[in-house]
Amino acid sequence: MSQKSLQNYIPALTGVRALAAYLVFVSHFGYVFDEYFPHSVQRFFREFHIGVTIFFVLSGFLIAFRYYDNFSLNKDWFKKYLKNRVARIYPMYAILTLGAFVYYFFSHDQSIVAGTGHPVLMFLMNITFIRGFFDQLKFTGIAQGWSLTVEECFYFSAPFMFYFAKKYGKPYLQPFMITGFGFLLVLMFRNLNWYGFFGNFTFLMLFTFLGRCFEFFTGIMLALYIRKNGLANNHKFKFTYLGFVLIFVCVWIMSVLPVLPGLAFGQQHPLGIITNNYLLAISIAIFFYGLITEDGTVLKRILSNKFVELLGKSSYIFYLIHLGYVYNMLNFSVNWLNDAVFKLYDQWGVDWVSPFQNEQLNLLYLFVVLNGIAIILFKNIEEPVNHYIRKSDFLVKNKSHHPENATAIKVD
Repeated sequence: MSQKSLQNYIPALTGVRALAAYLVFVSHFGYVFDEYFPHSVQRFFREFHIGVTIFFVLSGFLIAFRYYDNFSLNKDWFKKYLKNRVARIYPMYAILTLGAFVYYFFSHDQSIVAGTGHPVLMFLMNITFIRGFFDQLKFTGIAQGWSLTVEECFYFSAPFMFYFAKKYGKPYLQPFMITGFGFLLVLMFRNLNWYGFFGNFTFLMLFTFLGRCFEFFTGIMLALYIRKNGLANNHKFKFTYLGFVLIFVCVWIMSVLPVLPGLAFGQQHPLGIITNNYLLAISIAIFFYGLITEDGTVLKRILSNKFVELLGKSSYIFYLIHLGYVYNMLNFSVNWLNDAVFKLYDQWGVDWVSPFQNEQLNLLYLFVVLNGIAIILFKNIEEPVNHYIRKSDFLVKNKSHHPENATAIKVD
């Protein structure tokens, strides 16, 4: 594979982050439009949590593409690797998590501490990602941040996965061995009433790295295939479109599965778990393969657009703020504006329509504002802090040359 091809920049892989974040947004707030759609369509939109799987497959691809050929388990390499991972993920998560608990101090929103009455303990468990191992605590702090516990577990595990793959071969066995270990943990702890620590198999398969490792593994295998075969487009078949269609076939499958008592998604059905964790991951990998190797497709042009690329770069922040205290405060502000407008109309003695009285329009307003906030925070905090940490002597002294910068498909 040529050095030129290795240094190609694939903006579509950045743009796809925005697609993933917006799918999750629709999954959380699509109910606002329920009155306009039949039940089958409502169920379809509810399964758009697939954005999380897109993030996981993409992470597996990027980490393997950057590090598989140059990783080392020595102390200095591991410190540099962790430094780059911390710079990318941790600053904004820490800032926004701190904001969640400041919000709790004033609002006493019990969802932030899961009604435990232990805000300091919950803050420590959130800031260290530990809460993601407990079924009853996974949605504390920034609720959607549970997925970062999964990401961090992958980051720590990836070098060891690479080591065993090179040393013993048969890497396809790894995800099943890892998930098997997770099954043993559930059997050990499911009768222990400790906030649901590996408390059941559904939690294991949907909310932990041990259950969702195949999604990362699928990205890893795609990266290894592309490293071996290059980026050249030697096929006439459009894998971009095939993968995209298959992704939504998986969504449809989950949307028609029965929702089990006490649960909310078809994804939580045993067949839904298989579809989400395995079939969907493979479909996403096919989609990514097309985006990386094919030119001229409509989807690649859209996802490569400069503005969509910017939305992709800021999508991590959008993901962290689209649900929870930031959204709640914005929604409260919109409702306050609506009341203020009607008070003004009363003073004027007119019976006009408020621009903030329609719930569907309000959601669109908030979607735009959340993106605006995400872009501002990305430009002024996330990106500068990321660069500062990478150039600093945190964990390991900075060197001007990083292997990942010379050999990776750059995404952000």
